[in-house]
Amino acid sequence: MTEFGDHSPRRYFVDRDGRRVLIGLTLEETTEFETLDSLPALDQSGNHVAWDENGVPTTTREKRWLELYSKHDQAWQQWTIDRRGSPRTLELIKQVE
Repeated sequence: MTEFGDHSPRRYFVDRDGRRVLIGLTLEETTEFETLDSLPALDQSGNHVAWDENGVPTTTREKRWLELYSKHDQAWQQWTIDRRGSPRTLELIKQVE
């Protein structure tokens, strides 16, 4: 894995119990996503997992991975827009200070 240090975009937040949670997902969804993401791209028979010609996953496992990733990615993109200085972000920063 490539180490980006402090240059990597933040995709997790730390919940009040000190656990890392992907932005836009629950703790349970984060755990499920990380489990799915760590599995090799093989089906039960050891064959490579297929995606169809349109890039759509063909297995339930890959469909669920894509569903969770899409939910997280959409929330993360909104978070990056918000933190670039929207009035809501600035208001939240002032409340914390």
